[in-house]
Amino acid sequence: MGFVKSIFNAIANPRVFFSLAVGALALVIWKRERVASNLFAYCVFGFLALFFGLGSFDPNFRLIVTKPDNVPIVGLIFLLVFFVWFSIREGVINDRRIDAGQGPIEKAESDRVWVWPDLVYTELISLIVFSVILIVWSIFLKAPLEQPANPANTPNPSKAPWYFLGLQEMLVYFDPWLAGVVLPSLIIVGLICIPYVDKNPKGNGYFTFKERKAEITIFLFGFAVLWASLIVLGTFLRGPNWNFFGPFEFWDVHKLEALTNVNLSEYIWVRALRTGLPSQWYIREIFGILFVLFYIFGLPVLLARKWFRGYYEKLGAPRYYVSAFLFLMMMALPIKMLARWIFNLKYIVAIGEFFFNI
Repeated sequence: MGFVKSIFNAIANPRVFFSLAVGALALVIWKRERVASNLFAYCVFGFLALFFGLGSFDPNFRLIVTKPDNVPIVGLIFLLVFFVWFSIREGVINDRRIDAGQGPIEKAESDRVWVWPDLVYTELISLIVFSVILIVWSIFLKAPLEQPANPANTPNPSKAPWYFLGLQEMLVYFDPWLAGVVLPSLIIVGLICIPYVDKNPKGNGYFTFKERKAEITIFLFGFAVLWASLIVLGTFLRGPNWNFFGPFEFWDVHKLEALTNVNLSEYIWVRALRTGLPSQWYIREIFGILFVLFYIFGLPVLLARKWFRGYYEKLGAPRYYVSAFLFLMMMALPIKMLARWIFNLKYIVAIGEFFFNI
């Protein structure tokens, strides 16, 4: 049993955890025909039930999972897996029907349903069921109330509410102005831009995958990997002093990890060129500035001429460059995470004179 726990603790390493999340998504997309089967769903949910059920016998695991703040996140994991599987299943079924010339299920089931009594009865039953669930939940699970705020006794770790844990994890890799303002704003702007950028009429009103491969893959990567997985990571794997712990590890407040993060300018000037850092910030950070400018302005042009030429021709220049900018901003998060984990890279551009860091 100890060997199995050590395996899960090793998987909880952020490099392995994130790599497995990306690999699992790629496998789901690639083998979606098999993923859409009921057997696959039974196996996945059976594994999750065994993992949380048997894992609860471990005191460290039970202490984390049964914490009132964390219980809803356990339910979130099951719901996330179910709805991702269900959407893939519905898309695969519709793709098969479209290939057979039958059309999607949604168009075959176009009969009207009356608000009264059909919809109202459904909503009433749902209201009663969830009211009972919430009442039973409130009886058996204590509310996550703590002592009044005391500046002399702050909790360790101090975590944001679960829906902000993704942003709190982003603060590890970016400055607050980027992780707390710019990137969340771009998420909102990106969601607003989708109807204007993506004018593909296919897939409107029904589930499909073949007709919207890129769009669905990018959405699942952004939502499931870059958002939901960061919530799970911040909830169960971030412990005291914001260090990483395995699910079966004791959260030792005295655990210390050496911070050896280095800026890109130090890598180039000190380690590569064997010289001191220039005193002028624009000379010291010239390599990082050029890299960021190329990433934002040059890379979309390069992609339009080679790998994304089809999208450039289909979308046109304005819509393509808006889409490419939003896509690159989304990819900046995993790139920065991997750079921190693999190369201990802290900032690509670090201009402390103006409190400007990227």
